[in-house]
Amino acid sequence: MTDKPDMKNAPLDSETDWLLSRLSPTAQAYAQLARYDRPIGAWLLFWPCLWGVALAGAQTDTLPSLAHMAAFAVGALAMRGAGCTYNDIIDRELDAKVDRTSLRPLPSQRVSVSGAWGFLVAQLFIGLLVLVSFQSLFMFALGVIALLPVAAYPFMKRITYWPQAWLGLTFNWGALMGYAAMTDHLAPQAFALYAAGFFWTLGYDTVYAHQDKEDDALIGIKSTALLFGARTKPMLIFFYALSLACLSTAAYIGQIGILFWTALPIVAWHLLMQVSRLDIDNADVCLQIFRSNRNTGLIIALSFILGIF
Repeated sequence: MTDKPDMKNAPLDSETDWLLSRLSPTAQAYAQLARYDRPIGAWLLFWPCLWGVALAGAQTDTLPSLAHMAAFAVGALAMRGAGCTYNDIIDRELDAKVDRTSLRPLPSQRVSVSGAWGFLVAQLFIGLLVLVSFQSLFMFALGVIALLPVAAYPFMKRITYWPQAWLGLTFNWGALMGYAAMTDHLAPQAFALYAAGFFWTLGYDTVYAHQDKEDDALIGIKSTALLFGARTKPMLIFFYALSLACLSTAAYIGQIGILFWTALPIVAWHLLMQVSRLDIDNADVCLQIFRSNRNTGLIIALSFILGIF
């Protein structure tokens, strides 16, 4: 008799259970390990890639190709899953002490550590295939370099109150990759775009970290949520203002068309609404605001695509 999926093992912050409910218990556990039931992270990894492609395309009047978009989509899904798997391997003992993460596959012992390592290698191999598909030595080197900050990320919360800054360095590498995919080199506007993503991530991941601040304080995990506390809203305004300034710099240097500038106020309004809605003591609101950045990334991508015309 086939085992039925046990949905009580779904983490509290799963975005949907439609996928998990169709999988066997073993497959369900590995899907949760890669966060396939919570695609928000893959979206946040994908959008900077598309920004970079669109920014480079504006200089040659070239719209993002379906091939590039598909490659980066697969790469974002694989590498986000690999990053989550690696992070959970390193953090499995800490996750067991936090209510929101205690049901994850490793602390709940639904996946073995050796199984998680094997799954990690498989996901990295998919990422390698995507990287090789670009047929560029420069792109390959850029992709390999990205693994260094990714490998260090799980340890940052143990030594600094700024792990969100380190996440910003890793999660927005796609802005550089996207630009390089179109040009096979990097230019100042690509680094300005990367900086825009960095400050954006500093903001949204600070919001995310407020969900766990009580547990984090008890077990010694550091975060900008704990560092800023009641000063979170003004800090978010500061980070988002810097992100908008860097987006504008990238567009100006990259000679983006006027339609970009007509769309940029929509991005600013969307970020301002996040800050105005924020209640740092309400975990549900924090999660909703964090997830709304999927729309932020889309609006920014569309702004750059409009700038091609």
